[in-house]
Amino acid sequence: MNTHSILFSPDAPWLAPLAGYSDLPFRLLCREHGCHVAVTEMVSAKGLIYGSPGTRELLMTCADDTPLVVQLFGSESSFLVQALERLRADGFRYFDLNCGCPVRKVIKTGSGAALLKDPTHLLSLAKDMIRVAGPGCMGFKIRLGWYSGQPVFLDVAKGLQDLGAGWVAMHPRYGAQGFTGDADWSQLSVLKKALSIPIIASGDLFQAEDAIRCVEQSGVDSIMFARGALSDPSIFDRYTHLRKGLAAPEKTCTQAIGLVRRLCELYTKHGMDRLGLLKMRTLVPRFLKGLPGARSLRRDIVFCKTWNEVFSLLNAHMMQTILEEQHGTHHR
Repeated sequence: MNTHSILFSPDAPWLAPLAGYSDLPFRLLCREHGCHVAVTEMVSAKGLIYGSPGTRELLMTCADDTPLVVQLFGSESSFLVQALERLRADGFRYFDLNCGCPVRKVIKTGSGAALLKDPTHLLSLAKDMIRVAGPGCMGFKIRLGWYSGQPVFLDVAKGLQDLGAGWVAMHPRYGAQGFTGDADWSQLSVLKKALSIPIIASGDLFQAEDAIRCVEQSGVDSIMFARGALSDPSIFDRYTHLRKGLAAPEKTCTQAIGLVRRLCELYTKHGMDRLGLLKMRTLVPRFLKGLPGARSLRRDIVFCKTWNEVFSLLNAHMMQTILEEQHGTHHR
């Protein structure tokens, strides 16, 4: 299913696992705009084994969706190992264990960033998972630690490297912080200098320019867009333009509507019409935030009950935007 090798390079940006958003159509949209490696939404190892509703949709993929990394979460070795064995049998090749999610429903099970409270247990899980996944095929997404001011990331990352991890991605905040405060990119530099395996940066990469600065300051092997990609799936193109010393393409309302239209087409193409229609209600406001005419479109799209209504609304808004651009009469 996934025969491509993962490329670790500052010129090969990743799409982070985005709970509720980074499904197959969204990943494909990002890939069309320069995403080189994509990670699935978090998949519960226990949910996969027990066949929980919705798990199948999280693992939907296709030939164009490569290289793909499946991100698992859990805190029990038996379920994580069984999940890996099942995924490998289904043809998946690359995997990641989430050790960074601070969301309550995840950490209350001892999973996500809560694993950083007990590094010994985390490394025990890693040993079992790397054995099943194979050399270089298992990565880990971590934070600085759980408790603010008590970093464990260096010891954890060195332990992961010694066990045969393929890469480490780090969001340089503490688990207890959630998403408050600022990501401390200086710690990415510390991690990069201490390890020989690839390091991927995550955290506060809202604009392409943020990622450029992060790479320059930390020397990481690659970057991973999360919330920045949710607001603009073409952020990958903007980033690669800047990496080449070129001006980044300007974000316009017409271009953003084009992204919405293309994502609608991808949801329809892959048989995810109903789910996609629901997701568009939250994605469209993100795509169009701050652009001319966005307010009225955001207001109207939540009432759409069919794809025909969505496309009719987009067509009407596109024509209005073009007329306003021609006459220089933008209205927010």
